[in-house]
Amino acid sequence: MTPAAAIVGDWGTSNLRLFLCSEDGAALASKAGPGAAAVDQPYPWLLSTLVSDWQRDHGELPIVLCGMVGSSIGWTQVPYVPCPASAGQIAARCVTIEGGRVCIVPGLSCTNRLDAPDVMRGEETQILGALQLEPPLRKGRRLLCLPGTHTKWVAINDGVVSDFLTAPTGELYSLLTRHSVLVSDARSAPGPATGADDAAFARGLEQVRLVPSADLLQRLFQCRSRRLIGELASADVPAFLSGLLIGSDAHSALRLMAHGTAGSVHIVGTEQLALLYARALQAFGASPESIDGEAAARAGLMHIYRSQAASRDPS
Repeated sequence: MTPAAAIVGDWGTSNLRLFLCSEDGAALASKAGPGAAAVDQPYPWLLSTLVSDWQRDHGELPIVLCGMVGSSIGWTQVPYVPCPASAGQIAARCVTIEGGRVCIVPGLSCTNRLDAPDVMRGEETQILGALQLEPPLRKGRRLLCLPGTHTKWVAINDGVVSDFLTAPTGELYSLLTRHSVLVSDARSAPGPATGADDAAFARGLEQVRLVPSADLLQRLFQCRSRRLIGELASADVPAFLSGLLIGSDAHSALRLMAHGTAGSVHIVGTEQLALLYARALQAFGASPESIDGEAAARAGLMHIYRSQAASRDPS
């Protein structure tokens, strides 16, 4: 049996995902648990209960966690690391608890390109992992896209996170599909679109491409008007809306963040969202490449584990 080296996990608002990892970062096993917003037991007890069999079989393993577990609603609040932030600075600002057995990764803060405060928790670990999985990202100016409920656009300069910009694209999609007359009888739509090749999604992207200077607010009513006059079937409205939202997000982010990156964007996320964002980025002339979000998170957490282990090694 491959020996385990550490337990790592992303403890977000809605979900907890834990991995039992070998020294090289391979996932030997995984478990799911409640997100920070749903935790109704003491964190030490809950975590111990979830990993008790792993600890029984493999000994007392170090645990590295990221995400909302380090927020005001989490286990213990870990201050943000201000940008520009290197991998070393992030590792150095981790907080250890439970007698040093549990390490919690800090989030990042910055003043973004709109001269506004911006923050992230959890995504910084995916960024660290992307830098480990794709070493060329550590050289020059790079742009990363981490799509999701709150999509992050991250500027990297020689491996250092210089700043980032958050767009609540997924949250806005959810709100509009569930609570707005713009989408009407499509309110129960479960996801951002039916696929990257969906014709209605492509049509939404095309609306952004045709009039790139228009504001998103001036585009959204098309979801209702095109359906009412018969140009758009009710079932296609969510995908059309997704095209408008993701297209607007990608177009604006490229204008604000892509200077000096030669049009290359690395998307770190799930396969479905990566396909959708790749389609949007290609529509505006960018060259997207994808990195699996779960693999990046695990690689980032294991990088923190190794950094913590090295800092404790007197040799």
